[in-house]
Parts: sequence; structure tokens; C-alpha cells
Amino acid sequence: MTDRPKFFDDLAGVAGGAISVLAGLREELASMTKARVEEALRRLDLVKREEFEAMAELARRAKSQAEALEARVAALEANVSNISGKTV
Repeated sequence: MTDRPKFFDDLAGVAGGAISVLAGLREELASMTKARVEEALRRLDLVKREEFEAMAELARRAKSQAEALEARVAALEANVSNISGKTV
């Protein structure tokens, strides 16, 4: 049976610890970067895509309703014009 020298066991332990520290640093760096980017976007006063799409949909519906109301008013004006015999 060959025994590994204690040096290699210690080296493996140090390497494992270093890897876990690097993984923690990577996660910390990622969260710090995300926070910085979000702060920069907040300062630029940009909107999120979801908010933009919601407002665009609201505008599309408002336009559609306005067009429908314009057509309805035109039809009502035509009816009034036919009934009264004059142009409004």
C-alpha cells in the first residue's frame, strides 16, 4: 500500500478551497455587475420592454376605439342629415 504524502493532501485541500472562493467571487461579481447595469439603466430613464409593449398595446386599442367612434359619428351625422334634409 502506498501512502500519499501529506503535502499532496494539503495541496488538494488548498486547491479545493481556492476553487470555492473563486466561485463565490464569480457570483459576487455577477450580482455587482447586474446591480450596476440596473442602476445605469435607471439613471438613463429607460423603460423595460414589458412596460413599452403594454403601453403600445394600450395605444393600439385607443386608436381602434377612436376610429370606431369616428365612423359612428359620421354615420349619425349622415342619419341626421337625411332626416333634416340638410348637411350638418
